[in-house]
Amino acid sequence: MTGMPQRETVPIAPDDSRKQLGAFLRSRRESLDPQRLGLPRVGRRRTPGLRREEVAMLADVGVTWYTWLEQGREVNPSESVLMGVANALQCSPLETRHLFVLAGLTPPETTQVSICEGIAPGTRRHAR
Repeated sequence: MTGMPQRETVPIAPDDSRKQLGAFLRSRRESLDPQRLGLPRVGRRRTPGLRREEVAMLADVGVTWYTWLEQGREVNPSESVLMGVANALQCSPLETRHLFVLAGLTPPETTQVSICEGIAPGTRRHAR
């Protein structure tokens, strides 16, 4: 029995990776409902989802630093800081893994996902 074909990985250029990281962070931030997270309703929101300031507060990082990360500037987040951002943005294990890869870091072991994750339980039985 042959295994699955190996895929070639194409390294992402640093600029492209930072842009993709910023787009990913922005999409996660915009998808979250501040009220569901228990954040107070303050003023009118001009954009959907969380504000950058709220993500920074929840992740326990500086607003300027988080803004630079989302803008794709050259910042080098540590694993613990990136986990804080992932937690603040309520990333799934798969999204956390993606976040780490885009940031150029090895994903923590706890974010390794099964190939069957996301498959309906009935279908998953047949995939094994």
